[in-house]
Amino acid sequence: MPETLAAPIDTRPYTVPPFAQSCLEHVRKAWDEAVDHPFVHALADGSLDPERFKFYQMQDARYLEAFADAASLVSTRCPDPDDKLWFIDAARLAVVVEGELHEGYGEELGYGPDDIRDLTLTPNNRAYQNHMLERAQRGTLVEAVAALTPCPWLYIELGQRLEREMGAVPDDHPYAEWLEMYRDPDFHEYMDNLLARLQRFAEAADESAREGARTAFTTSVRYEWMFWNQAWTQQEWPV
Repeated sequence: MPETLAAPIDTRPYTVPPFAQSCLEHVRKAWDEAVDHPFVHALADGSLDPERFKFYQMQDARYLEAFADAASLVSTRCPDPDDKLWFIDAARLAVVVEGELHEGYGEELGYGPDDIRDLTLTPNNRAYQNHMLERAQRGTLVEAVAALTPCPWLYIELGQRLEREMGAVPDDHPYAEWLEMYRDPDFHEYMDNLLARLQRFAEAADESAREGARTAFTTSVRYEWMFWNQAWTQQEWPV
């Protein structure tokens, strides 16, 4: 893979409105480092230690619960019924669809729902969850959505980029199911919908709220890097 995986905005298979572009430009260095983390390279070439992948998967299962909670909170703040339903569906997608991926790898790697429930959250995971939920409850609507946006956007961009770089995933690749999931073209429509809503909410907000949204977006991108890194180092609480 090249030194940096981030794709030019005009080559993406979904529309990136002006406000989303401004968020990305605000955090370009951290975004590039997040998609270029050693964990990502090892995941892509299949050399990732299964214990690191298991660590990541288990922590991610709990993160997705918080993502769903935050998306559900955003739905309660949307005056438009279509927006309410979209964020409710986004919460469901996080819990059900991606949960199926975790279930499959759980059988393979030796963990189940009880292990997920009893898991101790890493410091990075807990901090990321708290950030999303705090913005969903106390931030403006555009800030709340901006805090949620980097997670799906970064993964979907990464999946599409890896497809361009790698071509078809070999049948014997140990993480083929993960790589294939984020290449799914259905996610292009998801991103069109999410980024369009982010744009509308930004247009309805004042400049102070828009700046707060860029900050929330930036913080989430930094946490995305930290999420890869916690699995790479198998982070534990220091005391």
